[in-house]
Amino acid sequence: MKQENFESQYRARWDQFEHGMSLTATQRRTLKTDNSKTAKPIDAAFAWPLDELPRRYREICHHLALARDRHYSSTLVERLERLVLAGHQALYGAQELSGGVGRFLRAGLPRLVRQHSSYIWASALLFVGPLIACIIAIQYFPEFAYTIVSPEQMAEVQQMYAPGNQRLGLQRDASGDFAMFGFYVANNVRIDFQCFAGGLLFGVGAIFFLLFNGLFIGAVAGHLTHVGYIETFWGFVAGHSAFELTGIVLSGAAGLMLGMALIAPGRQTRFAAVKSRMPDIIGVVYGAALLTFLAAFIEAFWSASRVPPVQVKYAVGIALWAVTLAYFIFVGRGGNAAANSANNAATNAAKANSAA
Repeated sequence: MKQENFESQYRARWDQFEHGMSLTATQRRTLKTDNSKTAKPIDAAFAWPLDELPRRYREICHHLALARDRHYSSTLVERLERLVLAGHQALYGAQELSGGVGRFLRAGLPRLVRQHSSYIWASALLFVGPLIACIIAIQYFPEFAYTIVSPEQMAEVQQMYAPGNQRLGLQRDASGDFAMFGFYVANNVRIDFQCFAGGLLFGVGAIFFLLFNGLFIGAVAGHLTHVGYIETFWGFVAGHSAFELTGIVLSGAAGLMLGMALIAPGRQTRFAAVKSRMPDIIGVVYGAALLTFLAAFIEAFWSASRVPPVQVKYAVGIALWAVTLAYFIFVGRGGNAAANSANNAATNAAKANSAA
């Protein structure tokens, strides 16, 4: 059967199943109670009685197995995989974490990052690669820094991290730390937004801003290292670098995801492709925004202070990098059991279909 015919035949049932799975656990429990008393179909959004869930779940597993076996498009397979996982969680009582934000932080965000790791790595390469290369190059060719940053900007930056400053990062006035916190938020959000929104230009804008910001930051870091402002500059950036740089990488990855949806929409229109992938894209952007906020907070109230010894700042920075990497690598893997079980169900359905 051609994919078009397959989708036409079953799309309505997939839509019904998806609407039902979009209800919260509390709504499902309420509907289950009401349904057990009245034995009538529950509300129109759900569109089918809750006691049909096992049968409909097996049906979705069977459709996923067929889609894989017939090598249908990745877009269709991915949608059916999401439906199978949602059905498995609803059927077998996968525990929902309290609150949407809590659920997102404890499982959703790290799973999203791992799911789209190819975009994360591409973004990291485009941003961190030029940054490190620029730092190293300027140690051998100091004048190279001025091809990226103007002499006026570099002089201002150098003044910010002068060893005699009482506060590091920016020249401070009576406005205090809270004003600088707002400044750092605005500055970091600007960079993140550039990297993300650049994806609208078929990903070219995201690539440009990742490269540009990597070169700019690398030029500043390389110059300050070359002139000997190692403790003041690296002590300043150590504490918030894990959150700030990871936030930029996530924003760039979201921009690349957006660009790829426009470049390779598959069998969908570009608008439909962007719409279907937008939940994942927005989830990555939310993660970047959270990291940006945390970075700005640390930057204003910890990094700029000269009170902690630089060794302490380095230790805190290393610890935060370890925590950040461990979070994205390990957190939320408990849900993999559900995903594996769902995949096993689809595989078993495929075997049954072949045997038939």
